[in-house]
Amino acid sequence: MISKKMTEDLNKHLNAELYSAYLYWSMSAYASHKGLKGAASWLYLQAQEEVIHVQKFYAYLDSQGARVIMEAVGKPPSEFGSFLELFEGVLAHEQEVTGLVNTLMSKATGEGDHATQTFLQWFVTEQVEEEQNAKDIIDRLKLAGDTGPAIFMIDNELGARTLATTPA
Repeated sequence: MISKKMTEDLNKHLNAELYSAYLYWSMSAYASHKGLKGAASWLYLQAQEEVIHVQKFYAYLDSQGARVIMEAVGKPPSEFGSFLELFEGVLAHEQEVTGLVNTLMSKATGEGDHATQTFLQWFVTEQVEEEQNAKDIIDRLKLAGDTGPAIFMIDNELGARTLATTPA
């Protein structure tokens, strides 16, 4: 059984993950509108991955006998600038989520809540991967500059992403 405060904090994070999905759907729609179909597909899959994160938090809270509380989801932005600025936004958001996960882990550690620490470890590892993926794309976009062929190639490569459907 987890504490009332941990339940509140995990619920808050569940809702933050839901916002992440909403943000990535907005980014996907923006990229599609700009003709970046590969980036749109990558971002759409990113949104789906965030929904899986929501489901993990939901299932964990439920397994601990805690009540899941859904909150209103804030409106994400709808304009994101250039291809590079779009993915700089992805990185900034993932860094924010990393901070949230790290704060949760610190709270679980402080409470001696080993079950929640074990649950959160997957997310700690996931955030390292999420940030690295965004950094890699940003690095490639910076190398490409504003040249059409390079942008086209990167966009096509992003479109090759698939969603892993097996739970970790």
